[in-house]
Amino acid sequence: MAASPAMVTLISSDHERFEVPEAAATMSQTIRHMIEDGCTDGGIPLPNVTARTLAKVLEFCNEHAAAAAAAAGAGSEAGSSSNAGTDGGADLAGFDKAFVDVDKDTLYDLLLAANYLNVKPLLDLCCQKVADMIRGKTAEQIRQEFGIKNDFSPEEEEEIRKENQWAFE
Repeated sequence: MAASPAMVTLISSDHERFEVPEAAATMSQTIRHMIEDGCTDGGIPLPNVTARTLAKVLEFCNEHAAAAAAAAGAGSEAGSSSNAGTDGGADLAGFDKAFVDVDKDTLYDLLLAANYLNVKPLLDLCCQKVADMIRGKTAEQIRQEFGIKNDFSPEEEEEIRKENQWAFE
């Protein structure tokens, strides 16, 4: 019998089951700890992540786990490690850029899931995308971009601007 990668069953909040390679699942520190603690019987429930979002998170984890495995394999092959590492990194960077090119609701769901599941590379990627979205914008433009209601009176807002003048320069 050929050795196959260890598989883990994840269960979304809407009770959809996902069978994933352990290498991809353990990119999540939350899932890694559950596996280490032996909490995998019947699947690992993820009550804060919908099937739609979990599928997207797993796409990210599968891609990154495959790239890590390829880099590890290429590193052990004589003569090809320097070339393989650079091309793989460029491919992964392109994947990441396209991966977070989504609508705001999906990005928000990915942020919440990455935080809950403790998938640091995904959380960092999503946070960077949000930072890029607000870079160079005024407070009013940011409010419009994210649908944030300004609940300060003009007097309160002026007082905040005076107290934090350094931030508005």
